[in-house]
Amino acid sequence: MKGWRVLVTRPEGDDLSALLGDRGAIPLEVPMIEIRPLAAGGPLDAAARRIAAYDWIVVTSANGARALFERLRALGVDPPSGPRWAAVGPATAAAIESEGVRVTRVPESGTGGAIARELGELAGARVLLPRARIASDDLPDALAALGARVDVVAAYDTVVGPESSREPLARALDAGLQAAIFTSGSTVAGFARLAGDPSVALADVATVCIGPVTAGALEAAGVRPSRVAAERTPAALIEALEEVASARA
Repeated sequence: MKGWRVLVTRPEGDDLSALLGDRGAIPLEVPMIEIRPLAAGGPLDAAARRIAAYDWIVVTSANGARALFERLRALGVDPPSGPRWAAVGPATAAAIESEGVRVTRVPESGTGGAIARELGELAGARVLLPRARIASDDLPDALAALGARVDVVAAYDTVVGPESSREPLARALDAGLQAAIFTSGSTVAGFARLAGDPSVALADVATVCIGPVTAGALEAAGVRPSRVAAERTPAALIEALEEVASARA
């Protein structure tokens, strides 16, 4: 994929861009979403104050992890030793463990049902789920179906398709892309908002998705993903893109 122009759609894409550059590709960082913190004093603060009462804390993104620990620090609350922590994907696990907290489970799948099943017996368990305000109900519904008492708390806001990315995306598309990497359903939605019909904008463009949920969102937008990464890591995304590049060579 040397010389390929690759669209990186997530807001913090330095790791992906570095790996792409190492392989001779040209990364184009145009975030399709924007992460905004919430005001202090809301439900996240209330959950942080009673965090020791939970049996499980399930974090689905590094952004959620950072938001939770920022509020814990602001409130002077130390992460308790009682609750078990689950992180969806290694990047989220790394964000949690960088705070000195041990992650008990790292579910391999990003689907709600699979995450819930990997936590084991949940009947009567109190579960804190800090996440994006716009996240779907799949995971909390799956946890509740297994008997958990779930507190869903908005940890941050996600702006889908920020206007600041409209012109950079238009320039990238006009210049031509060989590939695009999508790391969430929200990045797909943001692309659709800013670029119009994804099936037209991404015609003949290789597309790589971080997992089945993102791939489903891209398919729903009219684009069949070229590859789905085997793991939710930058290295796996790059490996999947290299497979596409080899097949097209």
